[in-house]
Amino acid sequence: MTDFSQDGVITTLHGLHTVFDPDEYRDTLERRLETYSRHLKICLLLPCLYSELENPEVMDPIVAQIDAVGYLRGVTVALGGAPDEKQFRHAREYFSRLATERREVIVVWVDGPRMQEILAEFHGREIPTGTPGKGQSVWLALGAILAREEYDVIALHDCDIVTYDRTFLGRLIEPAANPNNDFEFCKGYYARVSLTERAMKGRVTRLFVTPLLQVLEHLMRECGNLELERFFAFHRAFKYPLAGELGLSSRLARDIDIAADWGLEVSTLSEVYRRITPNKIAQVDLCPNYEHKHQELSAADASRGLHRMVIDIARFFLGYMQSHGVSLNDAFVDMLRHTYHQSALRFIKTYSDDAELNGLAYDRHDEELTAGHFRDFLRSAWEQYKKRPTTESLPSWNRICFSVPEIYARLDDVITADNR
Repeated sequence: MTDFSQDGVITTLHGLHTVFDPDEYRDTLERRLETYSRHLKICLLLPCLYSELENPEVMDPIVAQIDAVGYLRGVTVALGGAPDEKQFRHAREYFSRLATERREVIVVWVDGPRMQEILAEFHGREIPTGTPGKGQSVWLALGAILAREEYDVIALHDCDIVTYDRTFLGRLIEPAANPNNDFEFCKGYYARVSLTERAMKGRVTRLFVTPLLQVLEHLMRECGNLELERFFAFHRAFKYPLAGELGLSSRLARDIDIAADWGLEVSTLSEVYRRITPNKIAQVDLCPNYEHKHQELSAADASRGLHRMVIDIARFFLGYMQSHGVSLNDAFVDMLRHTYHQSALRFIKTYSDDAELNGLAYDRHDEELTAGHFRDFLRSAWEQYKKRPTTESLPSWNRICFSVPEIYARLDDVITADNR
C-alpha cells in the first residue's frame, strides 16, 4: 500500500484504492468518468512510432483496453516513423477499430506530404518546427486536436506500456476531468521495477534528475536566487518528473510551448509552473508497477539512448538558469558536475538499502559507473550549450495563431484529407 503524504507544493493523489477490489474500483471510476463525459469531451493523444505497431504483444492489449472504455470522445494518434503511405494506411486501419458512433479516431500522419507542407511553411515564416521525434509529433497532434475545437480535456501516454490497463487510463484522466477539484494539469507517477530482472529501472530519473534537482535547489538557495529555488523545488515535488503520462485542460494545452527533444517532460513541467498556480496541479499514482521499453546507456554515442536524454535534459536546465540570471561558466559547471556526482552517490546508497529490503537485485557498482557517465554527459551538455546557447522549443498554438491565423482550418483540412 502506498503512503498518503503531501509535501504542500502540489497535490499528490495516491494509489490507496489498491487495498480494495480492483474490478469494483475500476467500474466505479469509469461510471464517474462517463458522468463527466456528458458535460465535457475527453480526447486521448497517443504518440506512436510505426515500429510499435510491429510489436502486437504490447500494442494489441493497449488498444483493446482503450476500446473497452466509454468516456472517450476522441483518440488522436501522432504517427511518426512512417514515411511510406502504405505504413500510414496500415496504421489508420489498425486504429480504426477504436472508432464508434460516439468516439472519433484520427491519425496524424506526421511524415505525410500535407503535414510536411505545413512544417515547410512554418519554417519559411521562421516559426521553429524542431526535428522529427516525439516532441514534434506531440506538438502537431496537439494542434490537430485543438483545431477540432471540441475537446475540454486531453490525456497523453506512450504506446509501449507492457503493464497497461483501463484503470491506468481512468486514473490518468480523472483529475483533470473532474469538475469538482479544479485541476488543469495532472502528471502520472509509478514504480519502475523489472519483473524479469527483479531490479529497479528508471535510471535517468533515479540517478540523474533526482540528485541534480536536489543540488540545483540547494545552490539557488545558497546564492539567494529565490525564484529558481522555487522552480527547482517545484520539479522535485514530482515523484517521477520524466513520466510521459499526463492529463491537461485544452485551455492549458493551447498555451504551452513544447520541447522538440528528450527535454519534453521537464520543459512541459516548466511551462506548467509558469502558466498556472500550484493548487491547479496534481500528480497521480497510476499503477503498482510500470514496464516499458528500456533505453541503452549508449556511452560512446551522444545521439542515442540515455546519453542523448541526459544531454537534452541538462541543456534545458542550463538554458533555464542562464535565462533567469545565473552566469554560467566552466568553473560553475565543473562544480555542478562534481556536486551532482556526490549527491548521486548518496542516492545510490539509499536505493541499495531499499532494494535489499524489498528482495530486489541491485548492482551498486554498475549504478555508480552509470552516475559517473552521467557526470561526464553533463560536461558534454555544457560544451554543446556553449556552442549553441539556446534550447529550441516549439511555440504554443496560441502563439502560432497570431502568425498564421488560419492554421486551425489548415490543420483540419489536412487531417480530414489524410483520414478520408
